[in-house]
Amino acid sequence: MADYQGYFILFLVWLVSVILVKAILRKTKTTYRLPPSPLALPIIGHLHLLGPIPHQAFHKLSTRYGPLIHLFLGSVPCVVASSPEIAKEFLKTHEFSFLDRPCIAAVDYLTYGSADFSFTPYGPYWKFMKKVCMTELLSGPTLKNFLPVRSEEIKQFLQLMLNKANAREGS
Repeated sequence: MADYQGYFILFLVWLVSVILVKAILRKTKTTYRLPPSPLALPIIGHLHLLGPIPHQAFHKLSTRYGPLIHLFLGSVPCVVASSPEIAKEFLKTHEFSFLDRPCIAAVDYLTYGSADFSFTPYGPYWKFMKKVCMTELLSGPTLKNFLPVRSEEIKQFLQLMLNKANAREGS
């Protein structure tokens, strides 16, 4: 009987310590309040749900899970906003939370330390480059100057599409 009493005390000490460790880890672990999400596969995440036409798959998911969905595209967590109101919240109200892009070594090397407009981190340089692009490249007079070029490109594109459509019609 004495042999079992030692094992019983050892078991109780082990049980109490496991419960305490779990309680401590649960308190220190930060839980994120994420939007609803369908069941994900281990390696590919939710890529199996997208199919050949992704925007239709996103629409089906939004009708089932709501206008804000949390998805894993591979191992990358993404949030999909599928209504104009939610998109406005992302793009206007909470803009600063989503501005920075992840730092990738290859992009950093190819763009000389992320010195170009598309990969620079948010800050004074990004604000300056955005201002230059909006005033110089996308201003009204500049767009008017390129109107003949744009209309010619549109005509060529439509002619190409017409030729491709006629080629399929004959075969």
